[in-house]
Amino acid sequence: MEPSVRLGVRLRKRSRESERQRVPQPLIKSRIASGRGAMEQPNVTNDGEARLTPRFWVAVVLTGVAAGLFGDLLMWVLKIFEHLAFHYNSGSYQDAVAATSSARRVTSLVIAGVFGALAWYLIRRYLKSETAEIDDAIWNGDGELSPRRSLLTSLASEIVIGLGASLGREAAPKLMGGASGSVISHWFTLSSAQKRLLVACGGGAGLAAVYNVPLGGAIFTAEVLYGSFALPVALPALATSLIATLVAWIYLPNGATYADIPDYRFSTSLMIWSLVAGLVIGMLAVGYVRLIGWVSHYRAKGASLFWAMPLAFLLVGVAGIWYPQLFGNGKDMAHEAFLGVGGIGLLMALFILKPFATALTIGAGASGGVFTPLLSTGAVLGGFLGLVWLHFWPGTPIGAFALIGAAAMIGSSMQAPLTGLVLVMELTHSGFSIAVPMMVATVIATVIVRHVDGYSIYSARLPNHGGTEGTLRSHVS
Repeated sequence: MEPSVRLGVRLRKRSRESERQRVPQPLIKSRIASGRGAMEQPNVTNDGEARLTPRFWVAVVLTGVAAGLFGDLLMWVLKIFEHLAFHYNSGSYQDAVAATSSARRVTSLVIAGVFGALAWYLIRRYLKSETAEIDDAIWNGDGELSPRRSLLTSLASEIVIGLGASLGREAAPKLMGGASGSVISHWFTLSSAQKRLLVACGGGAGLAAVYNVPLGGAIFTAEVLYGSFALPVALPALATSLIATLVAWIYLPNGATYADIPDYRFSTSLMIWSLVAGLVIGMLAVGYVRLIGWVSHYRAKGASLFWAMPLAFLLVGVAGIWYPQLFGNGKDMAHEAFLGVGGIGLLMALFILKPFATALTIGAGASGGVFTPLLSTGAVLGGFLGLVWLHFWPGTPIGAFALIGAAAMIGSSMQAPLTGLVLVMELTHSGFSIAVPMMVATVIATVIVRHVDGYSIYSARLPNHGGTEGTLRSHVS
């Protein structure tokens, strides 16, 4: 036998032997009859640096429980201030806002601006050495988050949102889920790699808990926060999001976030429309992401918070006299679009005004999420484009256009098409019959954002290098 052949045989034998030494080791030591290796499937190779040890799995369970409990706490705080501001208890938040006087709407937002300015000034001044930016901690650090700053920032965020600020509610539970993972990693003396994975799982679990989307939260963890669908990532991501969602049922409902959405049917008209809509939504998403990135970088800081935030909130409050949909995260705005409610003029105004209201709020120095504001923008934009389309090709329900628009906008804006698609379907318990045009629009929009610019609503909000202001600038309500 030639030396090169003998060497190849030895290497293959050594490879077969070492393959059975992977971590964790399989209980069955021998290979299957073909002799091929299990690790030839790329997603089931070794755990790598973030080993899934028994200690890590205990930390996963505790992080899931903590994320669920913090989700309940933060949503309870949100409900308290929604009731104080607009007598809201259940049903449509938007209708509760509309039922109050114009003076009360404006006053509520001004109070939110004054409170937010004071709270974030104190937090950023006296806790400036502590970090509370989960994306930066995972992507560019070792996952270390300050539990004290994270909690104070999260509470301030939910209070101002409850008082009507145009921000997403998901950023706070996402941050607290990640902060829980950071703290628990110290309890169990986990490695830096294990901590990063645990913090990512906690962040996705926080999102899953408050929206009742365990699958979406897990995919968000893998696709956005950690950037890998390998089995050693998917398993703890699924487990943490599932546990957090189950724990959150102690206080939060276990139904769809957007209830009673019809099961819209596929049509040729909808399919062709999705090709055009994907192009339009992709280009607009580039602009929206750039806007969010610009205001995040040039946001009010220091003492300027005391005039910038009340003034910005006052302007949003005045606009809210005519458009109460601008208050809060925009959940009811999206819900009505999914149900096919709204005329062409209203939908056009909302897809223009909502992102600017959110950008103005962020630029004034407030911290919060942008997931639901952008999802809502996509929903009303889809409804608007659908109404225009119906003039040429009638017959498709407006709500179907809105669902596709929401998925395409959030998937492209997050640069995470799988997350966007799964979240919209899981949030609405609908959309399966129109999954193909929804995928078409989302893929086209995401490709456009990726090639035209490439930033997402998360990467665009990262602080400048060397900055010390680690704030809650998160993603998902």
